[in-house]
Order: sequence, then C-alpha cells, then structure tokens
Amino acid sequence: MAAYRGRFAPSPTGPLHAGSLVAALASWLDARARGGVWLVRIEDVDTPRCLPGMDQIILQQLARCGLVSDEPVVWQSRRGDMYQQALDSLVQQGHAYPCGCSRKDIEAALQSQGMGRERHHIAVYPGTCRPERGGLQGKPARAWRLQIPDTPDVAWTDRRLGPQTQNVATKVGDFVLKRADGLWAYQLAVVVDDAAQGITHVVRGQDLADNTARQILLQRALGLPTPAYLHTPLVLGANGEKLSKQNGAQPLDLSDPITALSQAANVLGLHSTTTHPALALDSWTSVWDQQWIQRKGGAA
Repeated sequence: MAAYRGRFAPSPTGPLHAGSLVAALASWLDARARGGVWLVRIEDVDTPRCLPGMDQIILQQLARCGLVSDEPVVWQSRRGDMYQQALDSLVQQGHAYPCGCSRKDIEAALQSQGMGRERHHIAVYPGTCRPERGGLQGKPARAWRLQIPDTPDVAWTDRRLGPQTQNVATKVGDFVLKRADGLWAYQLAVVVDDAAQGITHVVRGQDLADNTARQILLQRALGLPTPAYLHTPLVLGANGEKLSKQNGAQPLDLSDPITALSQAANVLGLHSTTTHPALALDSWTSVWDQQWIQRKGGAA
C-alpha cells in the first residue's frame, strides 16, 4: 500500500507530553504497518501562541524516539499563499463570506434568541452576517466564514470509534476560515495542507474528532479528497480531563525513550515484554508494529 501517506502535526506551543507522544506513535505505526510515508508538519499558524525555538525542540524529541519525517518538515506559517488561494476559491463559489461580528456581538445575538453556550463549547454562530440576511450592513469585515449548507448530518466512519455524525449547522454554525486578527484558522489550514501533502490517512487524538465534520465540509467545498480518520485514546490529567499543556502536562522525560514509548504503546493497547530491556529502540518499535498490524491498524 505505497499510496498511504500519514502525518503527525504538533503545534509548537510547548514541548511534547505523554498525550502527544501517543498520537505521534500511533500515526507512525500506522504508516509503517501499511508500508506508507509518515510526515511531520509543524502547525504554527496560530503564531501568538507559538514559542520561539519550540519547533526544533519538538523535532528533537521525536528524533530521540526514532520518529523522523520521511520527507522535509513543513511549517504552516510559510504557507499563507496557499490558504489565501483556497479562501479566494470559496468566496468565488459563494461558499464563504465576510463577518463583522465580535464575540460580544455573537453572545448578544444568541442571548436574544434564548440560546446559551455550553461549557467547553464554542458559541454557535447565528448567521448574522450571511449574505441573505443583509451581509455586513455597514460593519467592517473582521473575519471570513464558511457558509454551512442546509444538509443532513455529516457522516463518516472512524477507524476506531466507528460511525460518527454531526450536524455542523446546529453544533457550530458558519465557522471561521480567517480570523479577525488576520491569522488563518486551523480548520482551513489543516484541510489545505492535508490535500497538498496527499495525506490519505489521518491518525490523531480523540479530542480532535469533533473537528472532522467541519473539515469534511471544507473538503467538499474545495473539491478535495477526504482522508480516512482514526482518533486515538486520550491520556487524562489528574482532574480527569484531557492531558494538555493547559492542563499541567509535563514535558516528556526522554532520558529513557523506550520507557516513554512503552507508556504510549500501552495507551494504544500495545504491550512489550520486559525480558529484554537492552533491545534497541528499533527492535521495540518493530514489536509494536507487528501488534498494530494484528489489530488491523489499531481499529477497534
């Protein structure tokens, strides 16, 4: 299956932690098990949150674990022209429009409709600036949004989680493609990059499963292929929530990379014997690779 192309796409907002290593190892194993190509993409499109030099630290962490990109690493911050071309195409086709609403405007509009915002969820955009509702109505454009079509739920099958559906119109609304501060939104950047790099399989953390329906809608609007998706189990923090840099995640201790990788493999349901602790790193990953194949690529 030489056509397989996968990727790991960390954001350089901090060093890799236990949760991010699970996603990195899973995506690497999936590519190796299918005789494919594994790429690393630095998702630094949200530049204010990115730390100077952190991209190199992450690449060094991956290399310490034996996870090295098969092709030159790509940085999102250098690909703005591609994102602009995609936005221009969406505008020309009537799929995207300018929005003049601030967060305060959106909250006020939702309150006036008796709608609130669920905890940990983004506010569902009420379509205030849609062209059929009068557009900007004199307000300056702040952002650009994708106009969600009036269609049934977006359905896809996750290789681990099984059949999934989401009604983007009611759960998210018309979502942002280019932010009010001029930065490119994650959804547009990741869809454009996956297509440009020929990604056929996306393996990433389960916390990103909620993004999949939006990305599928963007792929359809841009006439791009939809990869196969697999969302890996999450590593949880002490408070029971996803382990993250914002949730007290500690940087990986890579003084013993086999131990760090073993812990990540255990989260994926892969196990290694302790009878040969002196085995080289590539020997351990070969064991996990065979287990991944036997589990049909990590699918449940």
